[in-house]
Amino acid sequence: MLVSAIVAGLLAGLVAGGHIDNLARVARLRWIGLLFTALIVRLGTEAALRWGVPDVSAFRLPLFALAFGLLAFVLWHNRDRPGMAVALGGTLANASAILVNGGYMPVWKPALDVAGIPVSELSPAYHLVLTADLGSLEFLRHAGPLADVIPIAIPLPFIQNVASVGDLFISAGIALFLFATLVARPEDLEPALELEAQGGVVVVRTGQALTLGRPMVLGGALTGVGTTPTSAAFGPAEVAPTGAVLAATAALPGGLAIPAVAPPIAVPTVAPRPRHPYVRLALNADFSALWLGQLISLFGDRVHQIALGVLVYQATGSALGVGLVFLSATVPNLLVGPIAGTLVDRWGAKEVMIGSDLLRAGLVLLLPLAVAANVAYAYPMVFAITAVSMFFRPARFAVIPRVVDRADLQPANSASWVAESMADIVGYPLAGLFVAFLAAGSANLALAFWFDAATYVVSAVLILGVTIPPLVREASERAPGLRSAIAGFRDELVDGWRFLRREQTLFANTLVSMVGQLSIGATIALTVVYARDVLDGRYIGYPANYAALDGAIGLGNLLGGLAMGLLTVRVRRGWLIGLGYVAMGLFTALLAATGNVLAAAALMFGTGVANMVFVIPTQTIFQERTPETLLGRVIGFRFSVVFGSITLAMGVSGFLAEVVGVAAVLAGFGGLTLLAGIAALLHPAIRDA
Repeated sequence: MLVSAIVAGLLAGLVAGGHIDNLARVARLRWIGLLFTALIVRLGTEAALRWGVPDVSAFRLPLFALAFGLLAFVLWHNRDRPGMAVALGGTLANASAILVNGGYMPVWKPALDVAGIPVSELSPAYHLVLTADLGSLEFLRHAGPLADVIPIAIPLPFIQNVASVGDLFISAGIALFLFATLVARPEDLEPALELEAQGGVVVVRTGQALTLGRPMVLGGALTGVGTTPTSAAFGPAEVAPTGAVLAATAALPGGLAIPAVAPPIAVPTVAPRPRHPYVRLALNADFSALWLGQLISLFGDRVHQIALGVLVYQATGSALGVGLVFLSATVPNLLVGPIAGTLVDRWGAKEVMIGSDLLRAGLVLLLPLAVAANVAYAYPMVFAITAVSMFFRPARFAVIPRVVDRADLQPANSASWVAESMADIVGYPLAGLFVAFLAAGSANLALAFWFDAATYVVSAVLILGVTIPPLVREASERAPGLRSAIAGFRDELVDGWRFLRREQTLFANTLVSMVGQLSIGATIALTVVYARDVLDGRYIGYPANYAALDGAIGLGNLLGGLAMGLLTVRVRRGWLIGLGYVAMGLFTALLAATGNVLAAAALMFGTGVANMVFVIPTQTIFQERTPETLLGRVIGFRFSVVFGSITLAMGVSGFLAEVVGVAAVLAGFGGLTLLAGIAALLHPAIRDA
């Protein structure tokens, strides 16, 4: 897997116009000597164990601990380089698996069987085989979720393997690091510095490329820099009072000294950064780490979502029981959003994301055990998992404007939706295969949940290494006590609603979205019935045609998301929002006029593209127009009302389909979305945004 990651990173970098000579810059990594020392100790210990070198086995645990400790130290101190934070998360995951097992790497035997690897090919001096009949608690005691549990069964030399969650993160991090190294220009590795005096304070701005969001201190003279945060809408800036922080001068490299009260002086900036927005985002260490962590975690979610349906159906034998599980996952979208958004603004986005990941890891870890005790426990636990996710979502939404340049905000939102689409298109089929070979017994099926829990834990570690500029908040002067705390929370909640209500563009957009996205709820609820009862089945029969329609939507989301990252720099966002709703309404309504599966798939593809055309610009507008200290609350309210309309449409459309038929319902809801798009194009506050 590591070899594949290296090849993929190098090829992607060369295709993107990078230069192989840039690999010499790897030597610029901090503590590069310790990195090679750690690799020598790590690989040398494993090789000595395999070869049966005397006395090494007795010191295996301290040797592995030393190697992983040095690796973690070096990766942490280079986390401002793209991919290093991701590799750090994977390294700690693998280290945990090996150290918990006394210096042995655990391998799950069913994964070996699927990959076609006999146990005899493993080294008993290094590997610990976890058999299929191992009890759940014993499996967890051996750190089974972090073991080699993912079979790679491609019948090619050097491809058949088993991998761990840590291997996924390490491979992704290495690929990203190599790609960024090849495409980076010298100025990307040495960010431009600007020093200027503004009203009695010295402002130091750092160029945003590989070290975006990570403050750079000039010569060590700016002691205390970074303790007074400012808005990051146009890039991170550290503001220091000239009297308190700069005693008399600010030392610059080369011995140049500039008085703190000097006229505005700027260090000359360097050549422009890469023009392609997705390349700039890849060079952004903080955003790329968040994106890769999100992508791998989304794949884990797809695994546990499919396994959940299978597990509950095995326990209940009831389609209603399965439906109630997914209803439990929907309700928090309506109830928790504003509360979660308010607490995100109060607690801080980074802390909320880490806490949410760890809480979700614990809940997902316990879910199969709870269902084994009583299937009724599935419903409150699924509700809790989604409720915790409602904290993560606005926190991540609020973080994006603080870690990317304003010019890259739209491409960053596009990239986030592309990750969602990739998880749908690729993740669901792979998850289905993974769950299929787990489903032989309920004990094995639990691994799907534990795998997802492991991705949450590694994601939390990854976020810990990301630099997110803090926000300046007004100090609270409320009296201590429960009543005062409740009043303060209520006031903060109301502040978010009042801002949304008074900001004409955002409020009008929200109202239009409530109507415009009704067709999404109807499509979700009725696609399976449409595929079974309306499509003729000449080319693709049911249920394969249902999968084809879902795949077409996912492909439209993916390509539409990629395109939106480039298109909207030239087109006014308000027009795109209106046109997106118009297109989605037309495509949905036209589904009622065809029974041909190929035409229906083309229309579904169009709805997927149209979805991205209005979703991504809307998200960007909210990030641009909402103060960062209110962003969690405002987006929390929006999530609740829009998801509420989608949920209402899901319920109503099923009832209406029984009365007037599926085609008529899709035509009606498509017409509502079309009208919402026309209203958006006619409303100046939305159209001109």
